[in-house]
Amino acid sequence: MPGLRVTGNLAIILGGGRGSRLYPLTKERCKPAVPLGGKYRLIDVPISNCVNSGLRDIYIVSQFMSASLNQHIARAYLMDVFSSGFVSILAATQTGRGKGSEDWFQGTADAVRKCIAMMNPTRYKRVVILSGDQLYKMNYQDLLKTHLVKNGDISIAVLPVEREKVEDLGIMRVDGNGRIIEFVEKPHDPQVIDSLKVSESFAEKQGIEKTEKRWLANMGIYVFETQVLIDALADERMIDFGKDLIPASLSKYNTVAHLFDGYWEDIGTIKSFFEANIQLGSPDPPFDFFGGEAEKIFTKQRFLTASRFLGAHIGESVISDGCYIGAGAEIIKSVIGIRSRIGEHTRVEESIVMGADSSERRGGLSSDDSTGLCKNVVIKRAILDKNVHIGEGAQIINARKMERHDGDGYYIRDGIVVIPKNAIIPPGKII
Repeated sequence: MPGLRVTGNLAIILGGGRGSRLYPLTKERCKPAVPLGGKYRLIDVPISNCVNSGLRDIYIVSQFMSASLNQHIARAYLMDVFSSGFVSILAATQTGRGKGSEDWFQGTADAVRKCIAMMNPTRYKRVVILSGDQLYKMNYQDLLKTHLVKNGDISIAVLPVEREKVEDLGIMRVDGNGRIIEFVEKPHDPQVIDSLKVSESFAEKQGIEKTEKRWLANMGIYVFETQVLIDALADERMIDFGKDLIPASLSKYNTVAHLFDGYWEDIGTIKSFFEANIQLGSPDPPFDFFGGEAEKIFTKQRFLTASRFLGAHIGESVISDGCYIGAGAEIIKSVIGIRSRIGEHTRVEESIVMGADSSERRGGLSSDDSTGLCKNVVIKRAILDKNVHIGEGAQIINARKMERHDGDGYYIRDGIVVIPKNAIIPPGKII
């Protein structure tokens, strides 16, 4: 249906839970506020997708450690006074109706249930529900068109995936018209998994017949007719969309699938976060922040100076604004965040350096109260959170080749060393 433009849609972005699998990056912030790609935050991706898709009424539902997120949203997304639209955060609050933790969000559906009255949803024809911790580009107008063409009550964006990913995702079976007739959350039974495999005719019709992607996974991206959402949430047993509400809705509502076959990554673990970032500097990254007017990823304007390089060697890396990189430094397959300071003859390989919150320099790189990497430092397969100081000659290399460990001022997850925000690593220390 060329030229079709849907209006009257509300977008809700879910901020997620405690983010324990991303700890310690979530020690002082919620998942959507975690820095990404040198100068962005995870929340910038779904908000930008919304803006690029013409969805300008956006609520973000957050629960844990949302101060950093609040500050970022307030500074980055000020809608033009001459156009309608808003980006607003709704945080979990104690209402006095429950007992203790019962008022906190228990799951994705419960989060929307407890906030939806504040959103005045009946002003909108439909509600688009998104996750705040995924990396992808999508024009939601395509999803909304599928929803209209198939007369959906509920529409779900689905991603074709290979067999090895099935057990970590919600998998759907659809009929020939694209209606979802079965939904299984993280199936493990081999017979059940085989039964959910798409038919050869469906694979050929969708252009995936020459791939191993024969299962349709839930992307956590939904469109609801507004009244359908209100009615479905009235049942307080519906705690989570994937586990509870969607499976219970298949027999009640016309629930249809919208096929998406682009890049999509759920940034739920240190490993997935690390790999998604490192790929950004490759010659042909699966995701990048470049694109035309309809694909921009927005973030806060900081008006930083251009970065300075003094005889450094840089390969397959992303360097953000406001950086200082000393003579003889080597940066290979890494992401260097805003306001980073890297000393002479320091080597950063396959690592993420998130940079600093301030351009204020309290001393030279050799001073413990400064931020940055001193000279002759070696960093390999590591994530350095913001405002970190690495003393001269220190090595962050996972010297003992551990997969998981909690140390003094550092953490190791999936073999990746994570230095938490504001940490100080003394000169000569080897991790």
